[in-house]
Amino acid sequence: MQLDQTTNATVQQWLNGNYDETTKSEIQNLLNTEAYTELTDAFYRNLEFGTGGLRGIMGAGSNRVNKYTIGTATQGLSNYLLKKYPGEKICVAIAHDSRNNSDVFAQITADVFSANGIKVYFFSALRPTPELSFAIRELDCKSGVMLTASHNPKEYNGYKAYGADGGQFTSPDDKMVMDEVAAIKSIDEVKFERVESNIVLIGEEIDHKYLDKITALSVSPDAIERQKNLKIVFSPIHGTGITLVPPALAQFGFTNVTIVEEQSKPDGNFPTVVYPNPEEKEALTLALKKAAEIDADLVLATDPDADRVGIAVKNTDGEFVLLNGNQTGSLLVNYMLTAWQEKGKLTGNEYVVSTIVTTSLIKAICKEKGVEYFDTLTGFKWIGKIMTELLGKKQFIVGGEESYGYLVGDLVRDKDAVISCAFIAEMTAFYKDKGSSLYEAMIEMYVKYGMYKEDLVSITKKGKTGAEEIKAMMEQFRNNPPATLGGSPVVTLKDYELNKVTDIKAGSSEELGFPKSDVLQFITEDGSIISARPSGTEPKIKFYCSVNEPLASAEEFKTTEQKLNEKIKTIMSDLQA
Repeated sequence: MQLDQTTNATVQQWLNGNYDETTKSEIQNLLNTEAYTELTDAFYRNLEFGTGGLRGIMGAGSNRVNKYTIGTATQGLSNYLLKKYPGEKICVAIAHDSRNNSDVFAQITADVFSANGIKVYFFSALRPTPELSFAIRELDCKSGVMLTASHNPKEYNGYKAYGADGGQFTSPDDKMVMDEVAAIKSIDEVKFERVESNIVLIGEEIDHKYLDKITALSVSPDAIERQKNLKIVFSPIHGTGITLVPPALAQFGFTNVTIVEEQSKPDGNFPTVVYPNPEEKEALTLALKKAAEIDADLVLATDPDADRVGIAVKNTDGEFVLLNGNQTGSLLVNYMLTAWQEKGKLTGNEYVVSTIVTTSLIKAICKEKGVEYFDTLTGFKWIGKIMTELLGKKQFIVGGEESYGYLVGDLVRDKDAVISCAFIAEMTAFYKDKGSSLYEAMIEMYVKYGMYKEDLVSITKKGKTGAEEIKAMMEQFRNNPPATLGGSPVVTLKDYELNKVTDIKAGSSEELGFPKSDVLQFITEDGSIISARPSGTEPKIKFYCSVNEPLASAEEFKTTEQKLNEKIKTIMSDLQA
C-alpha cells in the first residue's frame, strides 16, 4: 500500500512547513516504518470543524487533535468574532476537563485568542462544561471554548465552541465559523504568540455565583430538609464533576453524600474504567459496589466534563438498577411539573423541550399537565436555541435528551450534570418524603401515562471506509424504507435531510419545518418510532427505538416490560435483516 496523492501532499506539507520538530519526527517515523494505514487516517482529510467544534484522536496529522488543529480552529473562530463584532471589545471564556492534554490545548486556545486582541477569561483549573456556558453569559462574553471529548476513550480530545448566548453555535453562525476555519490554508496564518495582558484568570468567584443561582431554583427545600440524610453515592469517573457536584448537593441541604474515592481524582487515563461513560454499567461498577455496602437511596455518576449523568436506584426487589436517559429525563420532567403544580407555580406560560429521538413520554406528561412542549433536532444546542429565542417571553422549566443530558432552569444553554445531580437528589427526596422510592415513582408514572420503553443500538465504522459505509447505509434506508417493523406496518416516514414527512398510506408529503439533518424516522401503525442517525461526534450510526403500550397496574410492570423488550428485539432484527 502507498499513500494516495492528496494524502501524500498533506504529509509533505507538514514535513516541510512551520511545524515543530517533534511532530515532524513522529510523521517521519511513520513513513520510515511504512505505516501507511495510520498515516492515511491521520492525513486523508482535515479534522472537520463541525457545528459543535472538533473531536478526534490526539496525535500528529491534519485529521488529529494537536496544537495545530486546535490553533487553526481558534484562529478561524477569532476571525469570525472580529468580523461579527467589528469595533467592539470582544471577550471569550475558556475551560477544560481532566483529559490528557486538555490543559495544554486550553493554553494554546488562550494564546491564539489573546494574539488576536481578544480578551480571555481563563478558568485557572479544570471545570465542568456547563459552568463554562454559565460563565459566557455571566461575564458578557461573545464566545467560549471547552476543551473536552466528553465520554470518548482516553485517546480522544476535542474542542466545543459556544456563542454569546452560552449555547453551541447554530445556523447561520455555525456555518460562518466553519467557513472561517476552512479558509485557513496555512499554519502560518495562525497567531500563536500569547499576549499575557489579554488573559484574566477566573475560578471560585464564578463557582459561588453558579452554585447560588442553582440553589435558588430548588422547588422542594422542605422535602430535602426532612430527607437530608438521604444516602447518595457519587462518582465523577475521574472527571470535573468532583469540583462542583458535591458542593451543589451540600448547598441544596444533603448531608449524607459518599464519594467513590477510587474515581474521585481527575485523571485523563480513566484508570478504573474501560470508557468514562455513565451510560455504561461497567463505568458504575465501583459506585454500585459502594451503594450496596451502605444501602444507598441513589447513585449518581458524571462523565469527564460533567454535562451528562447516569443514575442507579433500587428496584422493588432491592437490587440496584441503572435507569436509562429516557427514564431519568421523564422522571425529572414529571417531578418538576408536579412540584411546580403543587406549589401553584404553573401559569400557562411555561415550556419543556426535548429532542426527536427522545421518549414521547415527555410529550405525554406535558400534555396532561397543560405545559407547552417543543421538539428539536438531536443535540442540546437546539434546546439552547429555543431557550434563547423564547427568553423573556416564556419560562423554561426543564428539558433533556435521551443521551443522559438534562437541564433545569435557565442558567445555562447546555446539558448540565451539576444542576441535574442536585435536582435528581431533590426528586428522590420528594418521593421518599411521600413514602415512595424513585423506582416506584417511575412505575406510577407509567401507570398514569402508559409504559414507554426505548433502546439504542450503535454500530461503529471507523476511518475513511467506515464513513463511506455509514453513508451507504443511510442511502439504502432512504431509498428502500422498511415496509413493516416489529410486525406493524410503517405508516409515516420522516426524512429530516429532505425536510419531508410522508404519509405512506395516503402517498402524500409535506414539509417537516426543521433545520436540515441526516436523520430518518419510521413510525409504525402501533405507535413505535424508529430513528436512524449517523453520530455527529463519533464514527457510528445510531438506531433509536421507542415502543409503548398502556400499563394497567404496577403489578403488571414486569410482564409489560418483557413484552416491550421482545418487541424492540424484533424491530432491531428487522432493521438489520
